Amino acid sequence: MTRAQFEDRLFGVLRWFVIAFLAVITVAPFYYMVLLSVKPIDALLLDPGSLWVSTKDFTLSTYRDVLKSTDDGGQGFVKFLLNSALVSLGTVILTLLAAVPGAYAVSRLKFFGHRQVSALFLAVYLFPATLLAVPLFVIFAKLGLSSSLVGLAIVYVAQTVPVAIYMLKNYLVTIPASIEEAAAIDGAGRLQTVRKVILPLALPSLMATGLYVFMIAWNEFLFALLFLAADPEKWTVSLGLAQLSNGVEVPKTILMAGSVVLTIPVVLLFFAAERMLTEGLTSGADKS
Repeated sequence: MTRAQFEDRLFGVLRWFVIAFLAVITVAPFYYMVLLSVKPIDALLLDPGSLWVSTKDFTLSTYRDVLKSTDDGGQGFVKFLLNSALVSLGTVILTLLAAVPGAYAVSRLKFFGHRQVSALFLAVYLFPATLLAVPLFVIFAKLGLSSSLVGLAIVYVAQTVPVAIYMLKNYLVTIPASIEEAAAIDGAGRLQTVRKVILPLALPSLMATGLYVFMIAWNEFLFALLFLAADPEKWTVSLGLAQLSNGVEVPKTILMAGSVVLTIPVVLLFFAAERMLTEGLTSGADKS
């Protein structure tokens, strides 16, 4: 057996061990969370370490309690989910509107310091969120947006635009410049080239960036707490979940159901967009 063959077999075996290990540490906590969410609290107290649920103990009442409105004695998570969806989708749209021209300028246009711009964009993450929270709250309070979902989305945009530009720029530089040159020869202007050529080719990157921005906005807690704490009707799902975790009278099974409700939309969105995330639309685009 040659050294190359030995290494191929060794790494072939190790690969499956690594995959199995990562799968366990990723799926096991989520499985246990789902398991607790379909158990009644008395069954959980009797056997908290059980890794399965019997048919007689299986219940979906925890999800009904989580999703029912507060007027009906529930936790009102349907309203929280709607608020989170509005804020997250608004953040994605506003972020991409700002990030696409910014990323194109950094990747295509030549100007003084264009190589350092990407690093400067990411420098915003050197500042902790707690340092920016109070000034942003004061500014938005003076603008009348302190208890607004629109104001919260704008705050998220300030956080997500730098990383979105950085992600898109890294993809746009891989698109051959000859494609744009061909479009220019055909009489297309720069805006037409971006809209009809660059954006379709960059669709996988746009999907990946949009999904990443959506996840940031969906899971964010600090600014949501700061801006919306005074108005429970506008709470996002992360604030609703924090309310459950802080409630002594709330059973932990309901808390787990709320955690599942928080997680499932992002997981479903990821699987729905998986094909677009992995599909290489630029393959074969450059015919030169």
